[in-house]
Amino acid sequence: MLLAIDVGNTNVVFGLFAGVSLERRWRLATLPDRTADELWVLVSRLFAEHELDPARIDGVVMSSVVPALTGAVSDMVERGLGRNVLRVDAGNAGLPVGYDNPTEVGADRLVNAVAAVRMYGGAARPIVVVDFGTATTFDVISAAGEYLGGVICPGVEISADALYRRAAQLPRVEVCKPAAVVGRTTVTSMQSGLFFGYVAMVEGIVRRLQEEIEGGDGLLCVGTGGLAADIAAETSLIDHVQPDLTLTGLRFVWEHSRAGRAGG
Repeated sequence: MLLAIDVGNTNVVFGLFAGVSLERRWRLATLPDRTADELWVLVSRLFAEHELDPARIDGVVMSSVVPALTGAVSDMVERGLGRNVLRVDAGNAGLPVGYDNPTEVGADRLVNAVAAVRMYGGAARPIVVVDFGTATTFDVISAAGEYLGGVICPGVEISADALYRRAAQLPRVEVCKPAAVVGRTTVTSMQSGLFFGYVAMVEGIVRRLQEEIEGGDGLLCVGTGGLAADIAAETSLIDHVQPDLTLTGLRFVWEHSRAGRAGG
């Protein structure tokens, strides 16, 4: 079994694979001050509740964009599970990285790109992955399978929180699709701006990418993250929605690494 861990800015997501099948998925709130001991208490409890034997885990792979937690999670795995952690970076992700400084690319963006190429790259067309996370990111992969770069925007929850914090008379609202574009209350007006504004942003950026990159007229768009399914329902430009793209990408990176060790 493989334990895949995605340490994000909002959640730490654990995925347990049996072969290629994602058997379990857990989320913990990202608290940068958590220690390895605290994490092990939570993780071991999850294993116990689902009657899973930690000794069955053969490997652990991790992507992290929270440096304060990277070490704690690694220590938790090494002490609690007796396994070393494969930390994903531009050097071991298994795809060429065309960023000016490859070390700047977030590990989550790399594994998303790896998963997209493995799942949809057979048609030899460029791909863009739109991840609706804490930030909304657009990651572009060429038809040849090279990570080219992308776009980073504030996530929809960040935008909603900024409206609430910076405008004295605006309330905090749930981000969801309102009944109509024209809001008739402050809440529905804000929801319209947030939801349909992000639909328009996705469409605008994807169209610009289609114009800019080689082979862009055949660009394939893959959505993942919190609002991916809701946004995809409002636009024809998102071709596929994959909620577990990041965890699946981690599995692909692990398999690539293991094959490399076997070949070496």
